[in-house]
Amino acid sequence: MNPLFTFTGAKKIVFGKGALERLPEHLAELKGKRPLVVLDGALSRAGLRERVCRLLEEAGGSVAVYDAVEGEPALEQADEGARLALENQCDTVVGIGGGSAMDAAKAMAAVAGNRARAMDFLGLNRVPGPGLPTIMVPTTAGTGSEVTFTAVFIRKDLKKKEGMNSPYLYPDVALLDPLLTVGLPPLATATTGMDALCHAIESYTSVNASPMSALVSLEAIRLIGANLRTAVHDGPNLRAREAMLLGSLYAGLGLANAGVTAVHSLSYPLGGRFGVPHGLANTILLPAVMEFNLPGALEKFAAVADALGEDVDGMPPREAAQLAVEAVNALIRDCCIPMGLGRLGVGEADFPDLAAVAMTVARPLANNPRRVTAEDAVGIYREAF
Repeated sequence: MNPLFTFTGAKKIVFGKGALERLPEHLAELKGKRPLVVLDGALSRAGLRERVCRLLEEAGGSVAVYDAVEGEPALEQADEGARLALENQCDTVVGIGGGSAMDAAKAMAAVAGNRARAMDFLGLNRVPGPGLPTIMVPTTAGTGSEVTFTAVFIRKDLKKKEGMNSPYLYPDVALLDPLLTVGLPPLATATTGMDALCHAIESYTSVNASPMSALVSLEAIRLIGANLRTAVHDGPNLRAREAMLLGSLYAGLGLANAGVTAVHSLSYPLGGRFGVPHGLANTILLPAVMEFNLPGALEKFAAVADALGEDVDGMPPREAAQLAVEAVNALIRDCCIPMGLGRLGVGEADFPDLAAVAMTVARPLANNPRRVTAEDAVGIYREAF
């Protein structure tokens, strides 16, 4: 673990019940009077569009809305939203929803603010300057996108996922209200919660982890491990929902600073080619990747097991580390998440092509505590089949 490190994230984080009601106040701090509100269609139909627009309009704002964000958004949606922002002379962007809506909102702000195309910003540090100021409001305890510098999209032409990664994508305000997560259905709660756990475990075991990122990542593992079952099976339990949203926030901070590992490299082609939702893809791959990575980070995986509530006192490091995999598998079973790539239309004949695409997702592989070859990737897909 390198003692020389930096730690970054959203410029301002606001957490607590009823935080959404303070949205106009935080918009005013950014001198925003004409925001573009970005959310997905399901949230819009559920009444959140009306609620947010009323809140902002009563405070004197003029609101434009883009509510067509897809579950796995295509890159073209970033350009569509940016055009809408420019047509309406928007001065800020508010992203509300899961990772897809927030990723889209961050990208729209960057594209509109720089008068460019989304395609120009794919990759690392290709956003030339600040975009429109942004406020991100998560409605799931999952991606942590409200505090990261990444926005991920489907490239329909290439049938793969690609991301924008730039410090200019860090939101100005992350506004986290646990009340917004209470109505999330059990399976969505489970897969988004496992997505957050994946971020926490990957960032904790990343070769780029620092003392500070490890601190938040490990606390995220503790919070999620102790509260996900309750959030899934007792959805109105606000204590569990608060703990999950805090765990997701910490996991996002860990991800932003230490990076993720091989799970994400292998999950991207599943989303790009087969449309597998990101959280589900990560959940299916996580135990197999952890098993593969154990020899590269025994002490860290032993600490993961301890954070997940396993009794590792006095155990040999290899046995203690193995308990981390068993604890994750037990959590997945208890949350009733259907496992196996075979359920999703993926065949064994697809593994080589998936592995070839996964090997091009280089940054997470570089963070992985154990070197991964294309042959290893095929083996991991087979294990997750």
